[in-house]
Amino acid sequence: MVEGLCLIPEFTCRFGRKILLRLENNESRCKLQAVTGVFSDQASAQRAADALRAQGVSSDHVTLLTPGDVRSRSSDVAEDAAEQPGIGKAIGAVVGAAGGFSGGTMLIAAMLPGIGMVTAAGLLGAAVLSAAGAAIGAAAGSSLDNSLSQGLPEDEIFVYEDALRKGRSVVIAMANGVSAESIRKTLTAQGAESVDAARHQWWIGLRSAEREHYSTTGRNFEEDEKFYRLGFEDALHARSRCKEFDQISAEMESRLEDIQKQNPGTDVSEAYARGYQRGRDYYQRFCEQSKAA
Repeated sequence: MVEGLCLIPEFTCRFGRKILLRLENNESRCKLQAVTGVFSDQASAQRAADALRAQGVSSDHVTLLTPGDVRSRSSDVAEDAAEQPGIGKAIGAVVGAAGGFSGGTMLIAAMLPGIGMVTAAGLLGAAVLSAAGAAIGAAAGSSLDNSLSQGLPEDEIFVYEDALRKGRSVVIAMANGVSAESIRKTLTAQGAESVDAARHQWWIGLRSAEREHYSTTGRNFEEDEKFYRLGFEDALHARSRCKEFDQISAEMESRLEDIQKQNPGTDVSEAYARGYQRGRDYYQRFCEQSKAA
């Protein structure tokens, strides 16, 4: 079997967990797996992205995100006047070795709440920014290749945002033709921190304040933390945040039912609901800060 390809009808992916996508025409296909590395600086992240391309990952399946608008750091790059395949009409992209990015890379810059301007490389970068809620242009939003966005882990985007907020850079690659494990090893060799480690550090930074807040309810934070955190993180899912409760209530209830089935005999609802509300408040603060700025 060729790594990175799907077998029908077995519907298995050799490189990742087995995921079935039910399409409107009742067909199924295998979702690409995203592998992410978090870097302390842009230069390290760029070296990792270059190493992945040299390894055989196509340019359309790897991106680098870094805080700031690096397009303005170089005066010798030309505005890309032509329409890029899969991204629609010009949306302020530039092509060239701008701000330390590899030559020939298309760069997109957009505002993200609580971060400010973020620059992303390539079509996958545009898909990530769009999933994070950035306004990258109507033409771009409607023209992005679906295959680039279907494998994006929308439940991890808040981790990427936290890294960018701290001045770090993020490299994301889609396992397609090159195995996820091989990509992961390359990122690690280039000095990447895993997204799981970054997620853990994000929660450590919030934990004391959340424990203090939760203690005012009279409940035991240490006993309820697992479910409180699940609710908090679910509220930050790219698909759910910024929506009204009535828009996501059915999905929230379904998620809560799944958690309850996995933890029979445990009261998970209150901790989960309180965590969910705190997660919504957490993200809303960033939205308000951005509006004020």
